[in-house]
Amino acid sequence: MHRTFEARTQDRGPALARSHEAIRAEFPGLLEGSVMLDGAAGTLVPGAVIDAVSEALRFSMANVHGEFAASERSTRTVDAARAALADLLGGTPDGVVLGPNMTTLTFHLADALSAAWEPGDEVVVTSLDHDANIRPWVLAAERRGATVRWAEFDTETGELPAEAFDGLIGDRTRLVAVTAASNAIGTKPDVRAITDRAHAAGALAYVDGVHASSHGPIDVAALGADFYVCSTYKLFGPHTGALIAAPAQLEALQPAKLAPAPEGVPDRFERGTPPFELLAGVVAAIDWIAGLADVPGTRRGRVVAALTAVEQHLTMLLERALDGLAGIRGVRLLGAARRRTSTISFVVEGRHPDEVAQRLAEQGIAVWAGDNYAYELMRRFGLDDRGGAIRASIVLYNDRGDVDRLLEAVAALAPR
Repeated sequence: MHRTFEARTQDRGPALARSHEAIRAEFPGLLEGSVMLDGAAGTLVPGAVIDAVSEALRFSMANVHGEFAASERSTRTVDAARAALADLLGGTPDGVVLGPNMTTLTFHLADALSAAWEPGDEVVVTSLDHDANIRPWVLAAERRGATVRWAEFDTETGELPAEAFDGLIGDRTRLVAVTAASNAIGTKPDVRAITDRAHAAGALAYVDGVHASSHGPIDVAALGADFYVCSTYKLFGPHTGALIAAPAQLEALQPAKLAPAPEGVPDRFERGTPPFELLAGVVAAIDWIAGLADVPGTRRGRVVAALTAVEQHLTMLLERALDGLAGIRGVRLLGAARRRTSTISFVVEGRHPDEVAQRLAEQGIAVWAGDNYAYELMRRFGLDDRGGAIRASIVLYNDRGDVDRLLEAVAALAPR
């Protein structure tokens, strides 16, 4: 068995408010019968989100802060999106910066944060991260004459222990960038132990929460993140992103902006007219997540309960997938972290990842092949010049039948 991670299926915890079959029926993208194991690249959206986007396109396309009804609706939509994201992540609406995606937001913040860096300053990044939480900091450091230090994960286990940062963080460290969960192998580092080390040295902690945010409850304060960023299209919403921070952290920064653009935070970090229809979809997505919980209380409380139940469902499917893949001859699983999400990367002996993905697609199974922008991770595994790996990512709407179809199809491709 390949069950080295912390299984949680024995602790039932909160229950979902409706059956899994009913939840699946809310996703039009599943109607054609495909097995969608591509959620780490972007999830399907439920009908409620589609309806919210469509309604906003009909009625709320005016710009904000006008004196007429359509403008007032747009203003309320922006405010509602900030409030919903604060409830999702555990923060305050006035600390929520809206943007197109995590990558764009991170480049924007890297420009603002690095303005105060000097030659000899240091930033710490990790080889576990998506390149969007590496390259913006590397490029910013190069521009400012700062030094980049690397925390490396263990290629045997896939773990990134907090101790890997010892000796890397010092009195010249200005920022530590780390993922809350690997988008390639699912590893969930002990983020709080890492951010505590950063803060002890007077450094800031920037946490990539894109992959983690749909796999379980998030509490930005508990993680010790000064900045936490995610993309809502990977948690059942439209193609937007958000960054959350304490308003005081944002007040200390002066991002590049247009002269007449707002001076206050979080608005001064947001460029151009926001996509009101997509923000309406963000609100609908988070309300939909909250509605999965069979508990009373605040939206924040219901979101936490719902994502706790989702995490249990995903752990069950992860166990099934890992045990099945580990039993197939010629399949090599990447990483074996104890704390992980339900995202699996693997290679099949004698098969290029592109071929495996194509063969699976022919059977109606959607997976990704390549580095999935975990560029440094694939280099560490020695797979960067071999086409990377196959990534199967299990999310809420997947079920045992999806996992079993994957296992059957991979077994048919394995060497005899």
